[in-house]
Amino acid sequence: MKIHEYQAKEILRKFNVSVPEGKVAFSADEAVSIAQNNLGGNLWVVKAQIHAGGRGKGGGVKVAKSLDEVRTLSNEILGMRLVTHQTGAEGKIVKRLLIEQGVNIEKEFYVGITLDRAISKNVVMVSTEGGVEIEKVAAESPEKIIKETVDPELGLQQFQARNLAYALGLSGQQHRNAVKFLLGLYKAYVASDCSLAEINPLVLTKEGEVIALDAKMNFDDNALFRHTDIAEFRDLDEEDPLEIEASKYNLNYIKLDGNVGCMVNGAGLAMATMDIIKLAGGEPANFLDVGGGANKTTVANGFKIILSDPNVKAILINIFGGIVRCDRVAQGVIDATKEINVTIPVVVRLEGTNAVEAQELLNNSGLNFEVAGSLKDAAEKVTAILKK
Repeated sequence: MKIHEYQAKEILRKFNVSVPEGKVAFSADEAVSIAQNNLGGNLWVVKAQIHAGGRGKGGGVKVAKSLDEVRTLSNEILGMRLVTHQTGAEGKIVKRLLIEQGVNIEKEFYVGITLDRAISKNVVMVSTEGGVEIEKVAAESPEKIIKETVDPELGLQQFQARNLAYALGLSGQQHRNAVKFLLGLYKAYVASDCSLAEINPLVLTKEGEVIALDAKMNFDDNALFRHTDIAEFRDLDEEDPLEIEASKYNLNYIKLDGNVGCMVNGAGLAMATMDIIKLAGGEPANFLDVGGGANKTTVANGFKIILSDPNVKAILINIFGGIVRCDRVAQGVIDATKEINVTIPVVVRLEGTNAVEAQELLNNSGLNFEVAGSLKDAAEKVTAILKK
């Protein structure tokens, strides 16, 4: 689950991680009131709140030097369709702002924490290239990314935090502030069951403070039952409506830009299915994992979600019958197809327990299924249908 910047900073404050003073606003009047009554000073930052990076380059982050500018900029940004490299061409409508106190920036850095799946350990990364997309730094200047691998039993150690702070070129009180920041950020990451914590930029102020000027935190959905306070941060306006609908049925669905709807059981098989569709010349329209216990109900719900995407012109069903029997899945596909009145071509590949019986059911159903004998065959059949 993703959350907004202002929500991430609320969490970081609980772990004594330094962030600028700020508050969320839903109108220009509220923005002015926050700047005047809650923050004070004569320099404020008006920041669009959407679940995407690159907001500054897209015109969603502006500096105001007067209350009149706070009002003007708030009116400009609220309601705008903000397009960034992460939103795609369609962009996202800005519905809330973060009004923050301005800070005197001396230097900008990057810090991120995530799980390195290759070694099953968390990794803390820092770079002197703050304010730049870390993917660009990794591609063009990988030597500028310094990493510390964290033992899960010990957590981030003082010496590791010191190494990272030294790598940023900090010394004296600045170095001590950075060490405190890194240890607090790691504690927040672990305690909140994060999948990603990213501060870009992390700034050193002219006063020697180390502050999270921006904050991005993603969370492991499977751990949210332990964090009801964080779960309440979910903003459905920032999520795809079909993904929200799929979550009601416990289906793992992600919308893509293609025209081949995919219904698969198992995340790994789903990824392989999308890959082979691409290799066959097609474009997957979604990732949809119906889980290990695929049946009439899950298949029917999967059909409803896939068919809600107007771009879908054909469906590929690829089920491996390990836990579930293929003949039961086949009957579920037949019943669901009749119930929902599926009118676009459907290619079905069932492999595993009772696969032969499943093929007989599909072939004798009287419905217009294309039955495939292998995953390659299924991908070629569905792409051939779309080329007719």
